[in-house]
Amino acid sequence: MASNEARAHFTLAGYHFNPDQVTQHLGIQPTSIDASGANSEMNKPVLSSWELSTGTVTDDIDVYKLTDELIKKIEPAKDKILEICKSHNLSPRLGVVLVLSVDKDETVPDVGFGARTIRFLSEVGAFINIDYRLSKRV
Repeated sequence: MASNEARAHFTLAGYHFNPDQVTQHLGIQPTSIDASGANSEMNKPVLSSWELSTGTVTDDIDVYKLTDELIKKIEPAKDKILEICKSHNLSPRLGVVLVLSVDKDETVPDVGFGARTIRFLSEVGAFINIDYRLSKRV
């Protein structure tokens, strides 16, 4: 049976912006970008996104640790994040993606956030999204 899996990501999303400008402004290389909205029409807006993600971890999952490691990478750029969010009307978010094993012997990971993570997210006005699913349908 499949093990539990998790990853965390910090994403800046919005309409009509080029993610490469975010990379240049922050000086942080993203894990992924989506420039769909960079050239979209005003009457048909499409989201673009800039994302920095942890790798996917399996087995012993510690969401507290996973998100803390991610925040440590972007925390030095907090003021720049605030600037780019304001100038491009971007929405910051922290996402946690969990794939939970249906194996009854597999432990259930604790999902929570430490004080450092909560403080940073509050300071940049981010919201949190937890995405979870079972490794296979029962």
